[in-house]
Order: sequence, then C-alpha cells, then structure tokens
Amino acid sequence: MVRPIAFLAGLGFVFVLLFSLVTGAVAYISEPPAKTVEHEFHLHPKEVSFASDGPLGKFDRQQLQRGFQVYKEVCSACHSLHQVAFRDLKDLGFTDPEVKAIAKNWATEVPSINPETGEPATRKGTPADKIPAPYANEVAARAANNNALPPDLSLMSKARHDGGAYIYSLLTGYQDQPAELLKHFPDAKTPASLHYNPYFANLNLAMPPPLAADGQVTYADGTKSTVDQMAKDVSAFLIWTAEPKLEKRHATGVAVLGFLLIATILAFLSYRNIWAGIKH
Repeated sequence: MVRPIAFLAGLGFVFVLLFSLVTGAVAYISEPPAKTVEHEFHLHPKEVSFASDGPLGKFDRQQLQRGFQVYKEVCSACHSLHQVAFRDLKDLGFTDPEVKAIAKNWATEVPSINPETGEPATRKGTPADKIPAPYANEVAARAANNNALPPDLSLMSKARHDGGAYIYSLLTGYQDQPAELLKHFPDAKTPASLHYNPYFANLNLAMPPPLAADGQVTYADGTKSTVDQMAKDVSAFLIWTAEPKLEKRHATGVAVLGFLLIATILAFLSYRNIWAGIKH
C-alpha cells in the first residue's frame, strides 16, 4: 500500500514541476522581460595585455614604478591601499633610502597617539607602516565625496572580473551618454553629480575622470605620460598590489608541473619494467 502512494506522490511532484516549467516558458516567450539600459549599453573590458599575464608572466618593474607614481600623485587623494606597506615597495625596485623618503614625505601622516597626553596625533611614516588612508574614517570620506565612498584599491584587480583590463577600461572609458541611449531610455539620463562610463556596472559612477589629460603626471624615467599609458601603468601596479607574490606562484607552478611530468615518466617506466616479464 505504501509503494503505490509513494509512486503517486512522486508522479504528482513531477507533474507540478513540468506544469511550472511549461507555464514559465510560455510566459517568457509571450511576454519576454524588458531589456534594461545596463543590459543594452554596458560594455565588457577592452582587450589589453600586461607583462604579468599568462603562466610565465613577470612584472615589468619600470611599469610598476610608473604605476605607483600615478597612484601617489592622482589616486591616493581619494583611494587607500590598506594592504600595502611602504616596505613592500622594495619589490618594485626602490632602494631602502628611497622607501624611507617615500614614507616620510607621504601626503597623509600615520595616525598615532601622543605618548605624553594620550590624545590622538599623527606622525611621519616609516617603511614598516601601511600606506595611510587619505581620510580619517568613512564619514570623512563620504563628506568629501558627495556621500560616495571611494573603495580601497589593494585588492581591486582581484575583486573585479578581468582585473587589470577592467581598471584600464574604466579609467579610459569616460564619455558622453550616447544619443541612442537617451532615445530608448529617456529616464536613464546621467544625474549631474555622476559620470557616464559604459564599463561600470550601472553605467554611472560618482568618481570624475581621474586621468583627465596627457602629461598629468611627469614620469621620472622620461616615458610619455599619455592617458592611455598612465591607465595601463596604474592598472599594472594594482595587479601587483593584489598579487605581489604572482611571480613566485608562477615559478612554483612551473616547478610542480615539471616534477609531476618527470614523476609520471618514471612511474610509467617502472610499470613497464615490473610487469614486462609477467605480460610476456
């Protein structure tokens, strides 16, 4: 008696599922969901290559230093790098004296405590310090940016799909809203306080174009600082901040693959040697 009841219950469950599937498919075909402005005008990141790409990729130290210069002179006014210490910059090729000078002369001093009064204070940075944030807290950051909170950039290239390509595309993607967009979606006009960028998820963001013109940064190595070059360099730098051990990981991966290949060959030869007499 139990088996027929269980069978009927299962049959009823399958019928409900099939009915839901069919009615849902019919509804989708007869009344497809309306396309959104984001679906129609959002663009995937541009094609761009970096020296660190691929399983054998290595960082271009000169490019990383240029990218750090762009961050220091442009991005650091609003964005923090909580996960990066000044001493980490030695991996970019900076010497110890250079790192000490960068930490000491950083625009924002490191929060501290006055040992005599116990009151909050600030001090000059040292190589051991994390790069200090430009704002004391979230409230101050929002107050200075029309209630928008500038994100920390330490892991940005890992937090966004296509990483460095996304950052590069965003920095070089600012433009006026297309007339076609306003024609089909008149209610999607970019507000006065926002900026249109088709590479951003909802097309409008609070950050104005940070790289506004060629020559905005004067590179120490003499490289011509076009907007495209600055965007590539700071994108490469942010790839490094998110994966500073990338080169070591690549080298370890190659060594492991080589070991596995040799071990596989030895195991196959051992197999042939052990079973040769038995098989023949």
